Amino acid sequence: MDFLLWFMGGFILIGLLVFLSMKKRMDAKLARVKAKPDSGETAEDTKHLIWWVWGVTAWGVASIALVV
Repeated sequence: MDFLLWFMGGFILIGLLVFLSMKKRMDAKLARVKAKPDSGETAEDTKHLIWWVWGVTAWGVASIALVV
């Protein structure tokens, strides 16, 4: 039981730190996509943004499942 509590806390804390560290880069990519929607880098930046949203969503669902 004690291991599960530490695992849950570590998973949530490390995931939150990774999420916050990547947030600035994703904000910059979003601003670049909004500023130049027709450039060649837009498709790749959009793909990265979508994967980031999916990853954060999966992390959130897993965190909720661990808490419950």
